[in-house]
Amino acid sequence: MSILKYVLALAALAAVVAEAAVAASGVYGGWTQAVRVESIPGTDPSFNGASLDGCPFVSRDGKTFYMASNRAGGLGGIDIWVSTRASVKDPWGPPTNVGAPVNSAANDFCPTISRDGHLFYFVSNRSGGCGGDDIYTTRLRPDGWDPVENLGCEVNSAANEASPFPLPERAEGPVLYFSSTRSGAGDLFRSISHGAVFGPAEPLAGVNSPTANDGQPNLRRDGLEIFFFSTRPGGLGAQDIYSSTRDSVNEPWSTPVNLGPLVNSSAPDTRPSLSWDGTTLYFGSGRAGGEGDSDHYVTTREALTGSTASTSEEGRR
Repeated sequence: MSILKYVLALAALAAVVAEAAVAASGVYGGWTQAVRVESIPGTDPSFNGASLDGCPFVSRDGKTFYMASNRAGGLGGIDIWVSTRASVKDPWGPPTNVGAPVNSAANDFCPTISRDGHLFYFVSNRSGGCGGDDIYTTRLRPDGWDPVENLGCEVNSAANEASPFPLPERAEGPVLYFSSTRSGAGDLFRSISHGAVFGPAEPLAGVNSPTANDGQPNLRRDGLEIFFFSTRPGGLGAQDIYSSTRDSVNEPWSTPVNLGPLVNSSAPDTRPSLSWDGTTLYFGSGRAGGEGDSDHYVTTREALTGSTASTSEEGRR
């Protein structure tokens, strides 16, 4: 190899390493002004209904959008619906009801599809659970859904649980993040899986407020950034969306930060859902200008270099 080729090769390698380092650190720009999803040209006009729409969750490939809604045509009070699109550059199509056994005559909401596109978590207050709103799981197969199963009373409680979010973490294995009112107020919790069974729930240290309700967590795919709603002092409205970061999955969380007036409003803003690449955040909001009691909104940010955690071990799982 000539000296010139050797130097060029070293330069190229240095650039790749530098880009990977920045990507793994999760460097992003600020959030843009949040807009109703239906304001995006081509989005089906029925995406937000005239009633309640919220609890969004977007699949890993960005082409499937799960939501909770009490629009007409469901099986119960609140049902889980799904909208799809051909690519991430296309608009969202009309939502359709996912049907039984996920939906029931009770309230079914907070849908979450795991990164494999098959394991599915949701919340329901159907009979036979541990308390009020419990976390359930099923599996999506080519011919439909498996029978649903309650996640058990180590995770669920006599109170209300919400927004399950599974995440593989190095040295821990599968971890389930969620929120619960078992402490009297809403707090964020996590449960670690041992032998495919989730263990006792434990409060998420460093994030919960002792004087407010915190709920509906959603994490970046490398586990280094968390989003949730909170009623803590200093917000813009009843419930605002906050975020917190950490340097590694073994490090403590930073002090949560309000996402600010471009995202939050004077109305309730809830259940943030981050895209796989970390650049798009969907959430529900009851702000003025919507079609129903609550609508879906979206905000974006720029990944300043590469895709977050594209080279980290957590990001590859």
